[in-house]
Amino acid sequence: MDTAMQIPPPGPANRFLAGLQAGLMAVIVMLGWLGVSALWSGRTFWTAPNQMATVLHGNEAISGGFSSATPAGIAVYIVAYSLLGAAFAVCAPRRLTVFGDMLFGVLVALAWYWLWFRALGRTVMPLVWMLHSERSVTFGHVLYGVLLARYPVYVTAPRPAHSASGPKLIADS
Repeated sequence: MDTAMQIPPPGPANRFLAGLQAGLMAVIVMLGWLGVSALWSGRTFWTAPNQMATVLHGNEAISGGFSSATPAGIAVYIVAYSLLGAAFAVCAPRRLTVFGDMLFGVLVALAWYWLWFRALGRTVMPLVWMLHSERSVTFGHVLYGVLLARYPVYVTAPRPAHSASGPKLIADS
């Protein structure tokens, strides 16, 4: 194969954007799971975003349904978990299999859960730490990690480099 026609591996910026997109898609699924599991346990669909909104709005964010603070809680989830996805895509080893990527994604997501809800939660966001449903949030992070491993799907392939003579035009034939 001509070295000028080889496609270089995606750069860090390309992986960052792919991870951002994978993180966004994964956190949307995770929020859906948290909403459905809250309904199953007799709470409102918006329980998890309302709890996360306490980071910005304090105790007033806890309500029985969708409130003015709910979009702030959704935004905190989206920003934090999309950036986690971007960091994952940039730092993930390139030589893993699909299963290895999924396992690594789940491990990163569970480590993030421990850091976000356990370590930081006790001091920075005590209402989130005290009120979150541990099992459903943990499983939500497992779902997030599995979907986060799909970031290579969102990587756009760089265009091959042209030869030194430039692109060949039809009129040159």
